[in-house]
Amino acid sequence: MLTLDKIYHASYVLKDVIRPTNIVKAPSITDDCDVYLKPENLQITGSFKVRGSGYKISQLSDEEKKRGVIACSAGNHAQGVALAATKYGIKSLICLPDGAPISKIEATKGYGADVCMVPGVYDDAYNEALRLRDEKNYTFIHPFDDENVIAGQGTIGIEILNEMPDVDAVVAAIGGGGLLSGVACAIKSLNPNIKVYGVQAEGAPSMYESVKKGEPVCLDSVSTIADGIQVKSPGEHTFKYIQKYVDDIVTVSDDEISSAILKLIETQKMIAEGAGAAPVAAVMFNKLPIKGKKVVCIVSGGNIDVTILSRVIKRGLLMTGRQQTVCIELQDKPGQLLAVSKIIAEKGGNVISIHHERASEGTDVNGCYLRIVMETRNYDHVKEIHDALMGAGFKLV
Repeated sequence: MLTLDKIYHASYVLKDVIRPTNIVKAPSITDDCDVYLKPENLQITGSFKVRGSGYKISQLSDEEKKRGVIACSAGNHAQGVALAATKYGIKSLICLPDGAPISKIEATKGYGADVCMVPGVYDDAYNEALRLRDEKNYTFIHPFDDENVIAGQGTIGIEILNEMPDVDAVVAAIGGGGLLSGVACAIKSLNPNIKVYGVQAEGAPSMYESVKKGEPVCLDSVSTIADGIQVKSPGEHTFKYIQKYVDDIVTVSDDEISSAILKLIETQKMIAEGAGAAPVAAVMFNKLPIKGKKVVCIVSGGNIDVTILSRVIKRGLLMTGRQQTVCIELQDKPGQLLAVSKIIAEKGGNVISIHHERASEGTDVNGCYLRIVMETRNYDHVKEIHDALMGAGFKLV
């Protein structure tokens, strides 16, 4: 059974393993409530996962350690297991889905683990890890559905209450549910009045659907930029604990997650991966009843691939009206580009690219299209420029 005593024991065991991650005030996230961040993206290995895997491995018997450990992961649990196993002098093998970011694969190897790439998503890697466990007699370290792993993640809840006992709500992302299970158990055991909320990606809402249905649900497919929470089905233990302790679960879109990643970079100088930014997205886009409350968002990890980061930033710029493409149909005659550029400049927009093409059949023979990408402040600014262009007689397509 998961108990508060076990979580406190995990906290004691992990004190020499993990790095302190003090809460950070983040006033610029939203005006509706007081937002604070628990920056587990700054944790050793760049994620909270080292807590659960570190505690689990510390509690193995000598016989279990001798057999070596095997785990499956989208990336962060892999690094936690690799680091903890190496610390205890144990051989480790990690099964990773072949879509895992290269940075997470290389980091896992860097912490001393052998890596086995598996075609598919996390659940496929999980099945392969179980097959290899049975074949080679390894000790399996589950990424979320294990009492000791959950207890290790729950240490975050104790730390939040130690540092901010007057918190009104805590928000965490859900993949398999290990983080939220442990945190919710710790917080509700110490103060049942504090609200605990979970956040899933719209493209992988396994726990959301399970809680709604009243039993664990396995999704046919999952797809989200938040690879750390891209899980088809929740764990049996985690489903039970989330049903018992969590007040509500909401979902956020990939666009909302991208906006939250961008917001954290710009306002907090903090790099978060998709899963880490999901709680911030839920707060930013008013998914939770927390107006006027003191809220802690757990930024669970920062291991985002640099190539994905560049795409996410662009998506975030588009989502928040910071970058806009406008297509104008106009007469192909001298001075048209000058007139358009003058209006955009006067309104404070910044043109970053222009594409000019002749109109196709079915339109005016002297017609052309002007496609302009510009930097803008927000959607109000975009509307201001659109209105000015139309007011000058230009036709927006």
